[in-house]
Amino acid sequence: MTLLKRSATELVGTFWLVLGGCGSAVLAAAFPNVGIGLLGVALAFGLTVLTMAYAIGHISGCHLNPAVSFGLWVGGRFPAKELPAYIVAQVLGGIIAAALLYFIASGKPGFDLAASGLAANGYGEHSPGGYSMISGLVCEVVMTAMFILIIMGATDKRAPAGFAPIAIGLALTLIHLISIPVTNTSVNPARSMGPALIVGGWALQQLWMFWLAPLVGAAIGGLTYRWLAKEES
Repeated sequence: MTLLKRSATELVGTFWLVLGGCGSAVLAAAFPNVGIGLLGVALAFGLTVLTMAYAIGHISGCHLNPAVSFGLWVGGRFPAKELPAYIVAQVLGGIIAAALLYFIASGKPGFDLAASGLAANGYGEHSPGGYSMISGLVCEVVMTAMFILIIMGATDKRAPAGFAPIAIGLALTLIHLISIPVTNTSVNPARSMGPALIVGGWALQQLWMFWLAPLVGAAIGGLTYRWLAKEES
């Protein structure tokens, strides 16, 4: 596949991740009497990755996340020259999904963007549980590092074939179960950027952390797996 087609595929996949994950948080998490809650939102994010991994993994690798692309490059699994195209496509997919989500959500009488937050990520007073910037930073670094390690392990040629999407989807579900109360869970700069651009204000001011922490975590995860999995001569 050409880089253009693979990048377009990443845009579509990231669109689905942000629409499915953030959409579940905004539209369904607290729906009167039958809301899906934190568990449902965590599962929704995992399902977006699992479904897209089977749908497009054979086309683009199904990164759906600048931190994943970066971590795979650090881990020796992805060429540096293709990083810009993938990252731009992923960010655009996240922005389009956030804009569509805002359009849908605003169709409900009384919808308040500021009150909703559109599932934007935050720390301090904008953390769902009131966690500090340092807590959020450490959480995002560790969660992303483990996510990259799991992705690289599950997709290793020595791993059982065909099960990687399940492992990766369940990993993202678990990550959300742990960290939604801390930062609303990013581990993905494209997922963070879309809602932040729509919400503006505090969400844009805090966006830096949801680029920095996932990229640092991705580098740690990529390097760690590269060392652990290297076969000794």
